[in-house]
Amino acid sequence: MAQAAPTPSPIEEVDMGSDSNTVRATVVQASTVFYDTPATLDKAEKFIAEAAANGSQLVVFPEAFIGGYPRGSSFGVMIGSRSDKGKEDFQKYHASAIDVPGPEVDHLAAMAGKYKVYLVMGIIERAGYTLYCTILFFDDHGRYLGKHRKLMPTALERVIWGFGDGSTIPVYETPVGKIGGLICWENRMPLLRTALYGKGIEIYCAPTADARDVWQASMTHIALEGGCFVLSANQFCRRKDYPSPPDYFFGVDDDLAPEAVVCAGGSVIISPSGAVLTGPNYEGETLISADLDLGEIVKAKFDFDVVGHYSRPEVLSLFVKDHQLNPVTFSSETNKTESSEKSRQPLLKH
Repeated sequence: MAQAAPTPSPIEEVDMGSDSNTVRATVVQASTVFYDTPATLDKAEKFIAEAAANGSQLVVFPEAFIGGYPRGSSFGVMIGSRSDKGKEDFQKYHASAIDVPGPEVDHLAAMAGKYKVYLVMGIIERAGYTLYCTILFFDDHGRYLGKHRKLMPTALERVIWGFGDGSTIPVYETPVGKIGGLICWENRMPLLRTALYGKGIEIYCAPTADARDVWQASMTHIALEGGCFVLSANQFCRRKDYPSPPDYFFGVDDDLAPEAVVCAGGSVIISPSGAVLTGPNYEGETLISADLDLGEIVKAKFDFDVVGHYSRPEVLSLFVKDHQLNPVTFSSETNKTESSEKSRQPLLKH
């Protein structure tokens, strides 16, 4: 089983002043302790504690940090068949995921409250027998605010993760700004980004698993397009951070050396003007931190407000179906809802 990494490395940070309109934010770049959720939670707390000790008010973790991003695994899937080994792998992966709500969510909320930070955490959510790639949001009083489920898993991710719906694309208005986020390649979906812009997002969190150079171009574009701060968090993983064969394979033949880098990070923080405040970092597990001057948002919007003066709703518009979709509805639930609605209606006097 993979072991927890040593104490996190020093924060890489940019200090932009101590104005009351400034928020210190930290992005965590680190690996999951794969197949060991308790150890991963312990590791998360070490990073949160260090970020808070350095004055951070907002801490953002990578995609699938709790539960793990199953890089390189095929789960034995071929068109028309699934292998027994792949099913066993999924069973172990399912066991590493967490329920929302659940004890791990309570634990994360307690961490946010203990260290007085707003926390954005990438997890694998277990909802019955289906898994979702999810972001959880917590406030600095230790309250769970809600979640975003990845709307569109990429490629083989669609085999192991369910699809989110429009009911989980929130933007939370907080004392440190309006916070929301999308996961990895759904950040490349223009209409989904526009839904967040329409909700007034100011601090745009982008947990990811993409360490390529082209990812940086997407993050810069979103910052400019949305007139918002973009905080992108990715894991930095080596082969040794995953279980050894035969418990875990990267592809059919896994001959990678233990120190081989399998995800190089690239975490970054970008301003609404498109300026890179800190990162991208490709060196290893670390924290990167910057002070976000929220006044920069106003300056950026003066140039370009994508859902304000630069919109043309008489020509182009977006309709978002933001209600929950249920595969099964029981008549008793429908009747209960109707009765509840009737009870709230005022009585008519004759």
